[in-house]
This record gives sequence, C-alpha cells and structure tokens, in this order.
Amino acid sequence: MSNEVRTIFNRIAPVYDQLNDQLSLGQHRIWKEMTVKWSAAKSGDIGLDLCCGSGDLTFRLARHVGMTGQVYGVDFSANLLDTAQERCKNYYPQPPITWLEADVLNLPFENNYFNAATMGYGLRNVKDIPRSLQEIHRVLKPGAKAAILDFHRPSNEQLRAVQQWYLDNLVVPIATNLGLKEEYAYISPSLDRFPTGREQIELASQAGFGDATHYPIANGMMGVLVVSK
Repeated sequence: MSNEVRTIFNRIAPVYDQLNDQLSLGQHRIWKEMTVKWSAAKSGDIGLDLCCGSGDLTFRLARHVGMTGQVYGVDFSANLLDTAQERCKNYYPQPPITWLEADVLNLPFENNYFNAATMGYGLRNVKDIPRSLQEIHRVLKPGAKAAILDFHRPSNEQLRAVQQWYLDNLVVPIATNLGLKEEYAYISPSLDRFPTGREQIELASQAGFGDATHYPIANGMMGVLVVSK
C-alpha cells in the first residue's frame, strides 16, 4: 500500500469506529458478523484478520476460535493497531490475539498456517489485488476459507446512483465535519477501480482458490468474497 494511503489511515484512527457506526447506521456490525461466519472459523482454530484496522473483525474472529484458538490481527497502520490494542484492554479474559504491523502483500507467516482468514475494507486499498489474494492462498491450510468484505458498485444503475448520493451527501460531509474530508473523498474513485464481484471471483481462481463466491449485501453496495483453498 502506498504511504499516502497509510497516512490516511493513521489520521482516521481516532474516529474510525465512530465514523463506521455513523456511516453505516450501525449496519457494519451485521456485515462483519456475516463475514466471520462465512470464514467458517471454529473453536481451536488459528485465524488471520488482514487490514484489521481497530480490530472489529479481529475481536469477532477471536470469539469464534475461543480461548483454545489463536488470532493474528495484521495492519500497516501503527495508529490503528494502537487503537486495537487499547480496545483489547477492555476485554476480560484477554482474547488470544497477536497484533502485527505488516504488509499484506508479503505476510510474515509460513505456508499452510491458518484455518480461516478475514479482511474488511482492505482489498480495495491494496496496491496489487492479485498478489494479495495469492498471499492469502499461500498462508491458508488446504480446505480453509477466507471471507473478504468491502464496498461494491451495484450493477443496477439506480442503486449505483443511490450509492453515489450516499458517498457524496453523507460520507464526505460527516468526514468533513471531523476534519477528514480528503481521507473519505477517496472512497468513490477507489470503487471505480475496484473489480466487480464477477471479476473478484476470476482473480481468486487465478490466485489458486478452488472455490470462490461473491455475495452482494446491502443491495449490492457491499459484497463478501468467500474463497476456499
């Protein structure tokens, strides 16, 4: 990821959770819970949450693997990882989470290591999507699943217009009020470049995944790519 994007996320860190709540009307919690369920993480598993941000999916993944499991939360933003570690102090007993500052295009893990992986709002921001999917494939055990949640451009023109209105009239103004206009204005152009669900399935197949499905949610404004090694 570019230093520019890293700077954006370091600046967003203090208000990241508050923004997500406001921008999705609290719905992001449901989408994240669905994502973890689609990863098929279960008790005792070793789980990986990529682009973990302030840890929303990581904590959910930790609940699914339980105290006999282990979860790694990986992000390139030191500030977001600090926020995640602070949040972690509120949990008792402490969940089995290791926080790591690392590059998702070059993960510091051996092959065939994880039973399940998740990623929330990260794939759209990586510099090299095929390489990112190859790395996820490399570190997953055979038969393991990854579930990747992100914004998605609806194919329906009217829904695209609704999404654009939402980005222009809700997302950017709320971010602007918090002094983060540039940081959130980038979502719309990043979506224009982001592969559609069908294209994501194709990229996952090219990365070596035997099975890939893209589930549109929130009227196709979000999507979850579920892949199996």
